[in-house]
Amino acid sequence: MQNDLEKLRNIGISAHIDSGKTTLTERMLYYTHRIHAIHDVKGKDGVGATMDFMDLEKERGITIQSAATYCNWKDYSINIIDTPGHVDFTIEVERALRVLDGAILVLCAVGGVQSQSVTVDRQMVRYQVPRIAFINKCDRTGADPFRVVRQLREKLNHNAVFLQIPLGMESDHQGVIDLIRMKAISFTGEHGELIVESEIPAQHLDLAQSQREELLDAVSLFSDELTEAILEEQVTEELVHQAIRRGTLSLQLTPVLLGSAYKNKGVQALLDAVANYLPSPLDVSTTALDLEQEETQVTLKNATDLPLVMLAFKLEVSRYGQLTYVRIYQGTLQKGASIVNVRSGKKSKVGRIIRMHADQMEDIESAHVGNIVALFGIDCASGDTFTDGRVNYAMSSMHVPEPVISLAIKPKDNKAEMHMSKALARFTKEDPTFRTYLDEETNETIICGMGELHLDVYVERMRREYQAEVTTGMPKVAYRETITRPADFNYTHKKQTGGSGQFGRVAGFLEPNPGNDYEFVNQITGGAIPSEFIPSCDKGFQACLKKGSLAGFPIVGVKATINDGAAHSVDSSDLAFQQAAIGAFREAYSKAQPVLLEPVMRVVVEAPSEFQGMVLGTLNQRRGIIVSTSEDGSFTSVESEVPLAEMFGYSTVLRSATQGKAEFTMEFARYNTVPKNIAEQVIKEQKEKENQKS
Repeated sequence: MQNDLEKLRNIGISAHIDSGKTTLTERMLYYTHRIHAIHDVKGKDGVGATMDFMDLEKERGITIQSAATYCNWKDYSINIIDTPGHVDFTIEVERALRVLDGAILVLCAVGGVQSQSVTVDRQMVRYQVPRIAFINKCDRTGADPFRVVRQLREKLNHNAVFLQIPLGMESDHQGVIDLIRMKAISFTGEHGELIVESEIPAQHLDLAQSQREELLDAVSLFSDELTEAILEEQVTEELVHQAIRRGTLSLQLTPVLLGSAYKNKGVQALLDAVANYLPSPLDVSTTALDLEQEETQVTLKNATDLPLVMLAFKLEVSRYGQLTYVRIYQGTLQKGASIVNVRSGKKSKVGRIIRMHADQMEDIESAHVGNIVALFGIDCASGDTFTDGRVNYAMSSMHVPEPVISLAIKPKDNKAEMHMSKALARFTKEDPTFRTYLDEETNETIICGMGELHLDVYVERMRREYQAEVTTGMPKVAYRETITRPADFNYTHKKQTGGSGQFGRVAGFLEPNPGNDYEFVNQITGGAIPSEFIPSCDKGFQACLKKGSLAGFPIVGVKATINDGAAHSVDSSDLAFQQAAIGAFREAYSKAQPVLLEPVMRVVVEAPSEFQGMVLGTLNQRRGIIVSTSEDGSFTSVESEVPLAEMFGYSTVLRSATQGKAEFTMEFARYNTVPKNIAEQVIKEQKEKENQKS
């Protein structure tokens, strides 16, 4: 069992959009004999890559959902999750990294470290995931792996070291030079399956020797034995492998490998590196919270005979019912066993245990610690912990970013309405970043997500998978309100209507609290407000946050402090103090100079250098602030901050301005004050909507 776990790797493949993740996964599956034919992303044969099995993925040539598979390389078992590169589907990367032990960071040899590479790397740091870097597309014109490694060091602060250097570049790319074994390796045969080793050509020898010295210098920091061996000139491959593994697992070293997945070069060497350097479940420490011991942290052990603990990290509704992907952290899961959802306390019976290969399923009888499998017919939410009932442990859930864009959708008829509600129920369960609600004021169904593409894909899926014909309205921006100066309040709520009345007085002040949603501070002394009514005041203030008086948007960045008040022995109640707090908040809010806030996005545009002026123009027209511009060869990268309200339809404008050669990514940066003239317009529009309703 211990030996099985040592030979198990749970890895993810993550990168910026269009770096070749899915193509790389396809080649890995081919060389490990998991598939017997190679198909390309957006392939001419109409089949498409194995891991992009949704029709939408095949059409658009992008990955939308992360897909799981498994394969065997030599005597190692590898579970692979191929994740999307587009920032709109960032939750797919987030939940994959939550349960994986290691990762491959794929970088384009031409594009280098791009905007989404930075986001993906930040997610890897959040979950402490060791990674190796694979510089792909070395056969493309303009490829420069040395520049990419410089960017890894400068932009991502990685201690990146070459384990290989290219054997020829661009159209002459034949393979790699292995700096550990000092051999030239080329890949021949119809699909690069024949590996030919030879002596390093004379023209590459000097560079190979200097890079090997750099490699040994970097990795000797992680091994005293290697340092001694270097001094005695008795370096062995095994010592170098051990030192690289130690550095990688400690997150202090990023081994760099090269190749071209599309041209079938370098993939087998990458599989060797996955086996040699990335962690097994035994190398990763995982903790859970013991709910019976006041949430004290417990380290889970990689043992099959201990109580079962597993995390549901992804839900998918298939034609056979809900599919729940789980990672087992402790114990063994048997078909027919009973499991308990720690959050709800609900017991379920495990009917089927599935090993996934993209959208193909293989039934298995049991799964043990370290495995990633899927279960059918288990009702739960993404992030739930399951046990066998012997322990009451909960695992920490994953980070879920807040949606930044919303869209009004309307079904065409009653039949479409039924189908739409089914689709929305499924999508919100599957994807925590996709939200939906009914706007009580406008009676519209609103969907919220991470970007235009995110919502566009879900609307398209409603039409295709549920035959729900819907029309979409203008996207709505998630505006917020806040205050800009402190303001006092001293409000008395009195109501007398025969019998006992209502009485509560609340005094204190509101002040700006940038960077936080809301904070409540109790400074009452001497029992001016009885302690049992303090939570009522807090509840009253929170009720006011849902809708500000300026334009009816939610209020953020406010600190409410109460320091005085009065109560009546008969007439004071929970409701009276809630009403007093509501009155007090409204009184102070209007005096505190409220302003509108809008979401500002970090927008990175990458385009050929000749279009730099055009790109800057399109951003300036949208109230964009240029943060930085950098040139890499013939490409320019422009980083800017632009209000979300100005970004609708930007992709069309950018394409027409750059002959379709530019691409951009955007992610939420922060909330900023709306300029006065625009704020007046937004408030006016909101007031008009209110009047139409009334």
